[in-house]
Amino acid sequence: MENGVRFEVSPQNPYLWQFLSGAIPILIVIGLLYFLFIRQMKMAGKGAMSFGKSRAKMLTRGKNKVTFKDVAGVEEPREELLEVVDFLKDPKRFQKLGGRIPKGVLLVGPPGTGKTLLAKAIAGEANVPFFSISGSDFVEMFVGVGASRVRDMFEQGRKHAPCIIFIDEIDAVGRSRFSGIGGGHDEREQTLNALLVEMDGFDTQEGIIMIAATNRPDVLDNALLRPGRFDRQVYVDLPSLAGREEILKIHVKKIKLSRESDLNRIARGTPGFSGADLANLVNEAALLAARRGADAVELKDLEEARDKVRWGRERRSRLMDDSEKKTTAYHEAGHAIVLAEVEDSEPLHKVTIIPRGQALGATMQLPEKDRYTQGRRALIGMLAGLMGGRVAEELACDDITTGAANDIQQATRIARSMVCDWGMSDDLGMQSFGSNEEVLFLGREVARQHEISEDTSRKVDSEVSRLLKEAYSRAKQILTDHRDKLDLLAETLLERETLDGEQVAELMKHGRLLTEVERSDASSSTDKAAQEVQQAPEVEGNSTVIGEPSSNPSPA
Repeated sequence: MENGVRFEVSPQNPYLWQFLSGAIPILIVIGLLYFLFIRQMKMAGKGAMSFGKSRAKMLTRGKNKVTFKDVAGVEEPREELLEVVDFLKDPKRFQKLGGRIPKGVLLVGPPGTGKTLLAKAIAGEANVPFFSISGSDFVEMFVGVGASRVRDMFEQGRKHAPCIIFIDEIDAVGRSRFSGIGGGHDEREQTLNALLVEMDGFDTQEGIIMIAATNRPDVLDNALLRPGRFDRQVYVDLPSLAGREEILKIHVKKIKLSRESDLNRIARGTPGFSGADLANLVNEAALLAARRGADAVELKDLEEARDKVRWGRERRSRLMDDSEKKTTAYHEAGHAIVLAEVEDSEPLHKVTIIPRGQALGATMQLPEKDRYTQGRRALIGMLAGLMGGRVAEELACDDITTGAANDIQQATRIARSMVCDWGMSDDLGMQSFGSNEEVLFLGREVARQHEISEDTSRKVDSEVSRLLKEAYSRAKQILTDHRDKLDLLAETLLERETLDGEQVAELMKHGRLLTEVERSDASSSTDKAAQEVQQAPEVEGNSTVIGEPSSNPSPA
């Protein structure tokens, strides 16, 4: 107060400060626990106590809609599944005659053939809700969660009926229960039991259709496959030649394709490709075209993408010396010449000595159509073609190499199948000598072996050896008769590294590569000859052969 300034000091409450200093750390810990645990559990299981809730994702009307226009290459499965669409659109048409639509449809087929896409297309065509879940989503670390999720999934389906419930990879939860493993509680079995009970409990009058997909139907429980549960099995096979072309047309809509691109040529060169493989092929072609700065995807991009998907990327960094390059050139030239000379062989597409994947070179054929069976003559010619590489090394080089390892494996497999599985041995006749092994569970037979005697086994080995030796001799005879063409083709390969089928044919027929003018003249003359043959009257007992007969026909 000396200077006239008044002030007042309020004493602090020691109890309030002690309370706050002790409560603040506790509140911080509780907040951390909330954000770290409670929110995570809500995101994972939609609530801390919601482990038993179904994780099925519902695709509603108009969201990510897929129709049958987006599906190609599976004509028969699509026609079979149209019944399900018709039932979901107009169920009374089936019910008034007393008919009952299948409760469940099991889509079976190799990976990547479009099983999931087909299920989505059914929901899109019928314009109904679509519940999608994976078989592994039912199995959890907590006992009883899988069965609870099954019950909740069907309960959601009844609320949104008519609808489709799709279980992908159902073999994860539907494996056979008769494993013979005693004791304990099997969570997967309990989940399967709940699924069986629920499928028996609902009626198709409710408008719920079960669709499941698997590529392992052999491991599914028999109770799951009986009529009344999965009544119908639809096999979704690998696409045919026409199917592959249709699939390519769908995928190329998303990219800029040049007008000169021939999708039929790519479809012919992709036997055994699934829809997923073809989608990957088109994407790789677009990436290759973008990498080289092109304005559109061309045929060479599609062919390079096909070779990359099937055999791997070119490995130009793998440097070979002149000797290895010469051996590889003669090896691939031997394959090409023998395959061009044997009967019932597919046309040559490309011969290259550029390393790709694990191979130092490749001889590729382009099938004219899909083949579901193989004749004996074609198989014998295939054996000779596989032997052509080693024979060419033996004739032209001072030594033989390990480059024929894969050829020998394939030839041995084909020859053994001819003897043991296909009854193509004159000595052993129509008998099967293959092992009948099955992938089974514990508690059943682990392996079922078809026993044969030692004497028969020796005869089988002798027949396989005879087929391989005859193929080797035939390939040697062909390459000996065409030694000049073998040298010419190998030298051209060393110079150009890659030759297509037309260039190989020109070298074998004319001894040189034709110019563009000569090639166009030859093409026009061939077309004219073909028209004359079509206009010529047919004579019984005679046939017209276009082209020169071979001066050195290969022995039968």
